[in-house]
Amino acid sequence: MSAFHEQVGGDHYKDLDISPFEFIERNGLGYGVGNIIKYLCRYKTKGGGGIEDLEKARHYLDMLIEREKGE
Repeated sequence: MSAFHEQVGGDHYKDLDISPFEFIERNGLGYGVGNIIKYLCRYKTKGGGGIEDLEKARHYLDMLIEREKGE
């Protein structure tokens, strides 16, 4: 079986048509944008209501905004 068809450490991506990793890689999105996508894709399926993943996505987005503004 291909590594692209299995997940280690949970099943929070199992219902997606394409894994965040594969989407990020195919589109050359880079680390920061990739993490935002990853956290947004899984927040509804993670324990605790997913708030922590939304906060992580927001943190990466805030860092990208600062970088783009040159701050």
